[in-house]
Amino acid sequence: MDSAIIIEKGIFIVVIFAITMLFAMYETLAERKIAAWLQDRVGPNRAGKGGILQPLADGLKLFSKEEFFPNTPNKFLFIVGPAISMSTALMTSAVIPWGDKLEIFGREVILQATDIDVALLYVFGVISVGVYGIMIGGWASNNKFSLMSAMRASSQMISYEVAMGLSIIAIIMMSGTLSLREIAAQQSGMNWNVFYQPVGFLIFLVCSFAETNRTPFDLAECEAELIGGYHTEYSSMKMGFYLFAEYASMFISSTILAVLYFGAYNYPGMDWVEANWGVNPANIIGIAVLFIKICFFIFFYMWVRWTIPRFRYDQLMRLGWKVLIPLSIANIIVTGVIMLLVE
Repeated sequence: MDSAIIIEKGIFIVVIFAITMLFAMYETLAERKIAAWLQDRVGPNRAGKGGILQPLADGLKLFSKEEFFPNTPNKFLFIVGPAISMSTALMTSAVIPWGDKLEIFGREVILQATDIDVALLYVFGVISVGVYGIMIGGWASNNKFSLMSAMRASSQMISYEVAMGLSIIAIIMMSGTLSLREIAAQQSGMNWNVFYQPVGFLIFLVCSFAETNRTPFDLAECEAELIGGYHTEYSSMKMGFYLFAEYASMFISSTILAVLYFGAYNYPGMDWVEANWGVNPANIIGIAVLFIKICFFIFFYMWVRWTIPRFRYDQLMRLGWKVLIPLSIANIIVTGVIMLLVE
C-alpha cells in the first residue's frame, strides 16, 4: 500500500477518534442541559460560560479519583471489562462513510477509514463483542448486584441484536450490498431508505435503545434495583470508560441510523452544488448535513430518557421476542413480495 495512503488513513482515524471522544464528552453536558430544559431547570452553569467546561471538570474529577479494587480474585478481568466496552464503542466508526470525498492537494481523499464489502457484518460483529465488556466487568466485580446487572445486560443485548439484524436484512435485499458506502451512495437526493422501510427503521431504532442501554431499556443500570448496575464497584477512569462507552455508542448508533435510513451525507441539490460550486463545497455541506442528522438522533435519545419511564424486565424481553422479531420477519417477507411484484 502507498505510504501516502497509510498516512492519510492514519490521520483520518485519529480525527474520527477525536471527534467521537469529543461528542461523548459533550453529550454528557447535553444530557444534563436537555434534562434541565425539560424539567424547567437551569442545569450545569458554573464551569465556564453556560457550563461549557463542565465535561472537562467531570473528566478531571474522574482522573483524580482514587483507584478502588473490590475484594475480587479477578483483578485482571476487572480492568479488561471497561477496556473492551470502550474499544468496541470506538472500533465501529472505522467502516462508517462520513462523507463522499474531498480533493486535497490534488489527491482524492475518501472520507472513510476503510471500505469493506461486509461492513454491516463488521458492525454487528463488533457490537456483539461489546456485551463481553459488560459481562466480564459485572462478573469480576464480585458483587451480586453487578452480576445480576451483567446478566440482564447480556440477555437484553443478545435478544435485541436478533431483531436488529433481521431489520437490516430488508435494507440488504433492497440495496444488494453489505457496504455502508454503497448503501449511502444509493440514497442520493431524497431517495432515503426510511421512505421504503419505515417499519424496519422503527424496529432498528427501538433495538438501538436496548443495545446502548438507554431509557426506557436501561434495565442493566436500574438504580432503583441494582444500585449502579454493572459498574457499581468501579471508580476513577474505569467507571469513566463505561460511561464514555455508553455515550460513544449512542453517537455511533445515531450515525448508523443516519447512514442506513436517512441518506447519510446526501441532501437535496447535492449534485447541483457539486456541478456549480465544486466537489469540496458539496461534500463539506454533506458532512455538516450528516452531523446535523446525528445530533437530531442524539437529542431524540435524550428526549426519550427524560420522557418515558423504564420498562419492567419481563416487558422488555416480551417486546423483543414476541413483538419485534415477528414484526421484522414479516417486514422481510413483505419487502421480498413487493420486490418480486415490482420486477
